[in-house]
Amino acid sequence: MALRYALFFGIATLLMGSAHRYVWARLVRDAELPAPWGRAATIAIVALFVVLMAGFALFRVLPRALSTPVLWVGYTWLGVLFFLVLSLGLADLARVVTMAATGARAARTEQEAPPAVPERRLVFARLFGGAAAVLGLGASGAAMASGLSRVGVRRVEVALARLAGRTAGYRIVQITDVHVGPTIGREFLEDVVARVNALSPDAIAVTGDLVDGSVEDLREHVAPLAKLRAKDGVFFVTGNHEYYSGAAEWVRHLGELGLRVLRNERVSVGGDRGLDIAGIDDAMSRGALPGHGPDLEKALAGRDPARPVVLLAHQPRGIHLADELGVDLQISGHTHGGQMFPWNLLVRLQQPFVAGLHKLAHAQIYVSRGTGYWGPPMRLGAPAEITEIVLRAPEA
Repeated sequence: MALRYALFFGIATLLMGSAHRYVWARLVRDAELPAPWGRAATIAIVALFVVLMAGFALFRVLPRALSTPVLWVGYTWLGVLFFLVLSLGLADLARVVTMAATGARAARTEQEAPPAVPERRLVFARLFGGAAAVLGLGASGAAMASGLSRVGVRRVEVALARLAGRTAGYRIVQITDVHVGPTIGREFLEDVVARVNALSPDAIAVTGDLVDGSVEDLREHVAPLAKLRAKDGVFFVTGNHEYYSGAAEWVRHLGELGLRVLRNERVSVGGDRGLDIAGIDDAMSRGALPGHGPDLEKALAGRDPARPVVLLAHQPRGIHLADELGVDLQISGHTHGGQMFPWNLLVRLQQPFVAGLHKLAHAQIYVSRGTGYWGPPMRLGAPAEITEIVLRAPEA
C-alpha cells in the first residue's frame, strides 16, 4: 500500500508540476508581467503548488480537523488550475490557427507574412493569455457556485414491465457519491438526510462512495445517517472509495447506524405484490479484501422471476451482465455526471453511461450525477442531485 501511494504521489507531483509550469509560462513568463506583479504571481503559483501537494500528503497522516483547511485551499485551486489549463490550451490552439491563417493569407496575395517581431509576440501572448485567464476564472467561479449550492431533488419515473398489477408508484430515493471527508461534513449530510426524509420514500438507496476517510475520523460526520427513515428500509452498497477508506470497518459501522448493507444479496419488499432489491459489492472490490467482490449471480439466486428486481450497483459498467440476468432496473452512481465539463466526455471511455435513464434490451439503468462532489468543490454542467425514482407500470 505504501509503495502504491508513493507511486501515486510521484505521478501526481509530475503532472501537477507540469500544469503549474504551463500556467506560469503562459500567464507570467510569456506575458512578461512587470515587476513586482511577475514576481508576486510566480511566488503565488509556487505556493499553491506546495499547498496542493501538501494537502494530498496531510490527508493521509493528519486528523480531518487539521487537514481540512489546507485541503479546502488545495482542492479549490486544483479546480481553478484545471480550468486555467483547459482555457490556455484553447488559447494556444486559437493562436496557432490565427498565425497560420495570417501566413496563408499572405501566401495567397503573394505578400510576405508579417515578421515575428518580439513586440508582436508579446501582444499575442497578452491578448490570448488574458482571454484565457478570464475564461478560466469565470468557469471556476460558475463551477464553484454550482458545487456549493444546495442539492436539488430530481424526480424520475421508470416504467417496469413486471410491475403491472403490483406495487406501482413505489418510490426509491437515491443518494450517492456524497464523499463525506475533507471538505464535506456533518452539516451537509444533515441537510441531505432531512430532505430525503421529507420525501417519505418507500426505500432509500445509498449507492456507494459515501466517504473519503476512516470511521475514526468521520464517525461524527456520518452520524446523521442514523436518522434516515423509509417504510421498507435504507440500503447501502459499497463504492470504490469505501475500499480506499477501510471498507470492512465502514460496513460494520453503517450497519450500526441502521443501514442494511447489501453484499451480493437480495431482499424482498412490498409483500407478495412487491419487488426485490438486490445489491452487489463494487466492481473494484475484487481482491481488495478477503471475501469481497461483485457476484450478481449470487445476489439473484433463487429469486421469483415474476417479481421485478431493482439492482443497486455503484458503477454503471456492470449493466450488460445485469441485462442478461434479467434485472429490471439498475441504480448507479460513480460518474458524478462528469462533475466538471468536459470530463463527462472522458468518463464515456470507462463507463457505458454517464448520467440519466437509459434502456437496454431488457434492463434499464439510472445513473445519478451524485449528491456531493469529489476533489474541487465545483460542478460545471453536472449539478448534484437527490434522486426520487418512482416505479410505475407501463402504459397499456
